[in-house]
Amino acid sequence: MVLSTLDSIKNFTKENTMCIVYFSSEACSVCHALYPKIEEVLTNYPNIKLSKVEISDVPEAAGEYSIFSFPTLLIFIDGKEIARKSRIISIDDFLATIDKYYSLVF
Repeated sequence: MVLSTLDSIKNFTKENTMCIVYFSSEACSVCHALYPKIEEVLTNYPNIKLSKVEISDVPEAAGEYSIFSFPTLLIFIDGKEIARKSRIISIDDFLATIDKYYSLVF
């Protein structure tokens, strides 16, 4: 799911028990390579919702969520940011974070 307004990002994080917002930039080749891997990993976590934000479409989101580098993953539970991964994101580290919170919530 691609989110294209600041309100849609806020609504997405509030409406889903556990979700991830993936911030990327068109010029970021790592962003384009990593997103499919994140999608694949999350197939094992059916209760986590994933969305993507192209920062060029929603530039105000960078200020709202303090996004300074790409890619950035924000993990939310009940509308509150509980974890953040940026720039060089290890899939193993990401999985460890997801496992930790997923078992507490679901």
